[in-house]
Parts: sequence; C-alpha cells; structure tokens
Amino acid sequence: MAKPGRLPDFRKMYPEASEEVIEVLRETERKMQYQEYDLKAEQTIIDQEAQQIRFIPGREDSYERLVEHEVQFLADGEDTEAQVIRKLQYEMLHKALSCLSEEEERLIRLLFFEECTEREVAEFMGIYHNAVHKQKKRILQKLKNILKNFQI
Repeated sequence: MAKPGRLPDFRKMYPEASEEVIEVLRETERKMQYQEYDLKAEQTIIDQEAQQIRFIPGREDSYERLVEHEVQFLADGEDTEAQVIRKLQYEMLHKALSCLSEEEERLIRLLFFEECTEREVAEFMGIYHNAVHKQKKRILQKLKNILKNFQI
C-alpha cells in the first residue's frame, strides 16, 4: 500500500474539475503508484499484538539478487515442444531400425553411428565400394517407407 497522503490534492490542482474527474484522477494516480512503488518496494509489517514482524519482498526483483539466491532460469536452447518431437522421432527411428535385417542394421550403424566412410565399410565387409553405396541407398529408402507407415 502507498503511504497515506501520497496522493496529490487534485481538488487544489484542478478547482474547476467535477467530482467524477477528480475521482478518476485519484484512481489513476493510485494505480500508477501501485505499479511504480508498491510492486517494487519491500514492506515490513509489524504486528504489535502478536509481536510478530512480517517481511513482504517486492514483486519486482533484480537479476543479481535472484542469482545470489540461486534461482533457476530457463536455459536458452531447445524448447520443450522441440525436445518432445525430437524424442518421438528418435523412438520412431529406433523402431524402424529394428525392422531391418542384421546385415542392414550393421551397415547403417557403421555408416551413421560410428561415422565410417563407405570405403572403410567396404573394406571391413570385404565388398566393393559401389555395393556399399547401393545397399545404403536401398536401406535408406526402406527406412523411409517404414517411417511413412508409422506416421498417423
């Protein structure tokens, strides 16, 4: 609450104004004080009868004080919706990969998860580079078709 007597005497300031106008000026000034003072100011209320002191912090706070009190802030980064969508996509991809044969899954794992080149995979599997490339294209198309079936 604002301190008593903080409202200006609008009757003195505007003697020709009607009572309705004066009342609107008082309400407006009180709202301004509430926004500028009451929300920002800390208050201490002393209850003589109960012999208690209550502290009401301001509702507007500084960044430094919040950091000092170890208040958690939302991290700058991916929002919750994007995280959920990404997780759902990973789950769908995992399901699709489980539909592949053991050999197809091994090829995809080597190329995309272990980041081997097509030539390295060809040497490892003992086949030609072109064969690895054609298998990769065929498997990726198969995964696309499987993923299409998963979508609602």
